[in-house]
Amino acid sequence: MPALADIAIFPLGSVLFPGGVLPLRVFEARYMDMVRDCMQHGAPFGVCLITRGREVGEAAEHEHVGGLATITDWDMQQLGLLQIRTRGGMRFRVLERRVQKDGLVRADLEPIEDDPRVEVPEPFADCARLVRRIVDDLVAREPDPLNRMVAEPYDFASAGWVANRLCEFLPIPARARQKLMELPDPLARLSLVHQYLQQHRVL
Repeated sequence: MPALADIAIFPLGSVLFPGGVLPLRVFEARYMDMVRDCMQHGAPFGVCLITRGREVGEAAEHEHVGGLATITDWDMQQLGLLQIRTRGGMRFRVLERRVQKDGLVRADLEPIEDDPRVEVPEPFADCARLVRRIVDDLVAREPDPLNRMVAEPYDFASAGWVANRLCEFLPIPARARQKLMELPDPLARLSLVHQYLQQHRVL
């Protein structure tokens, strides 16, 4: 896949998985401008986990593997505070990073191939059932799919989709989430999440 040139990067304390939902509150001028540009051009921005620094102020250092975010909805009920809803796309690896005068990070990115679609194996079927229960609960609480913390389509038979949703739903530390997101094998990711669930007596 060809490299992606000059993509805006939003360093955050969160890890964005493919197909995931990430709501954000934007108030700094550099990110307000970034969101405006992305919406005008229908372009995504990159989300990377912070390794040093903070989400506000000086440009933070961040992981070199992240996920593309596409803005799916926005609202500004308060002047100077923009609320956006994003959905995770493909993962990427940062090739070259630069910081603009306003502190916005931009980078050239190497796309990472999507997970191969692998069915959930029988030993991990409990993981799929758990995700289904969680999603059913989210649907019951929020009838509007645009406001749910899980995005359609739901793919309970896919090992990668089930693993990614569990990584989002469970109280896993951000660094561990990052390592799980980076794994190229969806079955390996699901296996590690399954171990976590067993260790914490969720299954």
